[in-house]
Amino acid sequence: VFLSLQLFGTIVWILVASTHVPLPLLQGWVMFVAVTAWFLSIVFLCVFLFGYANRIAVNWNQTDFLFHGATFVFYFGAFLLQAATTSLHHFPRRFNSTAQEKILADHEYNISIAASV
Repeated sequence: VFLSLQLFGTIVWILVASTHVPLPLLQGWVMFVAVTAWFLSIVFLCVFLFGYANRIAVNWNQTDFLFHGATFVFYFGAFLLQAATTSLHHFPRRFNSTAQEKILADHEYNISIAASV
């Protein structure tokens, strides 16, 4: 379970980091969630891998449940923000200029769709 979180967190991290960030507030939250969940899953993996779980008097089932519940809520919020950013693809970047430059280029639009999924 922790390895899948690391894998998908890393993929989201890479996909969002590889795009141009037109709305830093929205995509900054996505990056924060991806990096934080990735780091915490590494910490949990190390705790169990090195046997610290036996030495720390914590209900690990409850801790695991709370971690995954919080991760789900944060990733769902990040999904909504990334999808909202992706849906702005067709709006112009500058409303006053004569050149109609899109907020996301076609390549960045495809990457944002993959990051949303």
